[in-house]
Amino acid sequence: MPAVATEPPRIRVRRHRVEVPPDLPRHWHSGSALLTHAANALNLVFPAGERFFVRSVRHYVDQLDDPELLERVRAFVGQETQHGRAHELAFRMLDDQGFVYRDWLAWYERVAYGVLEPAVPPIVCLSVTVALEHLTATLATDALEQSWLDEIPPMYGELLGWHSCEEIEHKAVAFEVFQAVDGRWGVRVAGMGLAVGAFLLFWTSGIRHLTRQDPEATRARLRRERAEAHARGQDRSFLRRAFRSYLRRDFHPDHIDNRGLAEAWLRAHGRWEA
Repeated sequence: MPAVATEPPRIRVRRHRVEVPPDLPRHWHSGSALLTHAANALNLVFPAGERFFVRSVRHYVDQLDDPELLERVRAFVGQETQHGRAHELAFRMLDDQGFVYRDWLAWYERVAYGVLEPAVPPIVCLSVTVALEHLTATLATDALEQSWLDEIPPMYGELLGWHSCEEIEHKAVAFEVFQAVDGRWGVRVAGMGLAVGAFLLFWTSGIRHLTRQDPEATRARLRRERAEAHARGQDRSFLRRAFRSYLRRDFHPDHIDNRGLAEAWLRAHGRWEA
């Protein structure tokens, strides 16, 4: 693997205002019910998940003595806070389209963060955060590399593009906190196992909750769209790729060369600051 970058990039906290257009089509993602509801379900799980990331990292701030890492943690918290707020604003699109999801959202937050989070030690919560940060950075890389964001309406393209870039930008922060306070490979890998299991449980549940409310999302259509998405590489294969790299004992998020993708998108959209 390549050497870890000696100069980590500065993490910028950027605000993003979400404007939901009144004419956004129900199946806004490539005309696909499956891809749209998969993205909508991600949108539902993101805000509470990002608050969990912040709690998990902040728990160990008092044990950190590297001022540079502490500054990066502060910026990480700022970015994740902005992400959560922006995605909650995007809930209005589901409201406008008549979807019922508040009860599902309350169930998800109660089970994930009211039951599961308190049941495991803080270091496991941190290791789950490290794993999920790696998963989101991998998904963000796919979105930017394959130009999938160009296929969706600007409102969502800009929201997901901004979010993707900042996930790549701060991809190493939680990992570096974990390395500073523990660093055990077994704990890190256990966190990935828990993260993948919980992520798939809640994401799949959210997709099913939304598709059940969509009369156009028939089983036949979903099967066809699943096959079409798989042929384009728009599937869950990113989980396997992320897991393979994560298992390496010498893994570090900065071994993955994807920062140029984020910089290119931010420059193209006038959000880049050197």
